[in-house]
Amino acid sequence: MKKCGLRIAIAQINSTVGDLEGNSQKILRYINQAKELGVDIISFPELALTGYPPEDLLHKPKFIEDNLKTLRKLVASVNDIVAVVGFAEKKKAYLYNAAAVIYNGKIYGTYQKMFLPNYGVFDERRYFESGKKPILFFLGKSCFAVNICEDIWHKDGPVKTQAKAGAKLILNINASPYYSGKVKEREDVLRKQAKINRAVIAYTNLVGGQDELVFDGQSMIVNSQGRIISRAEAFREDLLVTDIEIPEGNIKRSKDTIVITEKLCPADKPALTKKKCSPLEPVAEVYQALLLGLRDYVRKNGFQKVVIGLSGGIDSSLVAVLAVDALGKENVVGLFMPTRYSSQESATGASALAENLGIKLMVISIEQIYNMYLAVLEPHFAGLNRGIAEENIQARIRGNILMAFSNKFGWLVLTTGNKSEMSTGYATLYGDMAGGLAVIKDVPKTLVYQLARYRNSLSPVIPENILTRPPTAELRPNQKDADTLPSYETLDPILKAYVEEDKELEKIVASGFDKETVEKVLRMVDRSEYKRRQSPPGIKITPKAFGRDRRMPITSRYRG
Repeated sequence: MKKCGLRIAIAQINSTVGDLEGNSQKILRYINQAKELGVDIISFPELALTGYPPEDLLHKPKFIEDNLKTLRKLVASVNDIVAVVGFAEKKKAYLYNAAAVIYNGKIYGTYQKMFLPNYGVFDERRYFESGKKPILFFLGKSCFAVNICEDIWHKDGPVKTQAKAGAKLILNINASPYYSGKVKEREDVLRKQAKINRAVIAYTNLVGGQDELVFDGQSMIVNSQGRIISRAEAFREDLLVTDIEIPEGNIKRSKDTIVITEKLCPADKPALTKKKCSPLEPVAEVYQALLLGLRDYVRKNGFQKVVIGLSGGIDSSLVAVLAVDALGKENVVGLFMPTRYSSQESATGASALAENLGIKLMVISIEQIYNMYLAVLEPHFAGLNRGIAEENIQARIRGNILMAFSNKFGWLVLTTGNKSEMSTGYATLYGDMAGGLAVIKDVPKTLVYQLARYRNSLSPVIPENILTRPPTAELRPNQKDADTLPSYETLDPILKAYVEEDKELEKIVASGFDKETVEKVLRMVDRSEYKRRQSPPGIKITPKAFGRDRRMPITSRYRG
């Protein structure tokens, strides 16, 4: 059987939602770079032109019109290379998530996404119609097909139809959000599809942060035996260029077959530099996801510096380290705001961390402000025991000060609450929840410690006493998290079962947990939905995060 040699490229780019011109210019730069390397076909991510997900921008007629106008301008600049570009296509009254196949200043055909995901973070049926035709393209003797993201996950979907019709190369373009364990799931699907359909699959994924979502890239090419033959970088832009051989296809003209050119002129191609990208270890992968999500959220929203309330505890320490790694030490400011309940250990920890990171640390005692609050409230609280109201006043004073610095200097406030706290409501509205981005909102407490120790393995920046001291909010004498919550080693598996896996009480108890403890935890989760609705967005790193993934009613009497 005769074979065709093709040089294909995967352009793993970081698009910005709504930046049509910027995205177009980036696409063109990658096209020109690929041409210099002798590439025959280059593919870009899903909705690369608009950025993903554009959400209700898609309901704006002007946005759709501008996206099409930008595409036409881009098409005119594409020569001597086939480019597959994701965009929003309007046909009559219908809108499609589409891929344009471009060559020599012309769109030869568009593929419209057939399977529209409507689960988890996806809401594509709100915007798009499903495509109907899994078309094929010929480039010389090479028969290839294009499909989009979810289409590849269905055994009897367009991949099967396209391969059965003769496609030997499948270009699958994606905007597949990251969560821990997702890469392995993708690989398993791609290996199986390539092997069953006897086709090479070039999987192009978006990279970058968009609000709560992080796109990890990690694009790959899988041969027809189901083996990954090349892989792009994780969490960074990359141009993955690979030479492949596929069997020649016989050109059968039909309404679902498009011939781009019958003669592909052979050309001398420059030698490729081989590089090897290996998957990251799980904790390192999560760390990189948080870095990218944080960096893009800050930069794409026009901020330069961030400010963090440093408490001398593990959560704020990890957020500070992430901020420095993502943005540079010159762009991170820490505030330590002690009261009578703040220990010397906390002051020492915050100071040592700031020194290790090389960031500016300001110490602002809030004791005087706290006393004023207590004095003002005394006539109204007289005769009542001091409790959570007085404790939370301290957190809210700190939130006010952080927001004052944000308003004055234009700094973004990073909150420091983790998923264990957000789940159980162990956080103060308008206090430690006040800010612009909740960096570790989807990171369970036990994983916070793993991430901190991982980062210290690269260079020790978080002081050991912060890693080993019992967690405490320090809002009353001798306070410990364990006074209110089960140990995090017990709490986190219960939360994972209930929040991420939707398991019921009986099943969680049957897996080895005390019934009274489980009932308490589930009650705390259910009663805290109103708090989570008012919290800043956080970076998704688990299969089910609060917000897009888990949409529970605030007002509900169902207790399962």
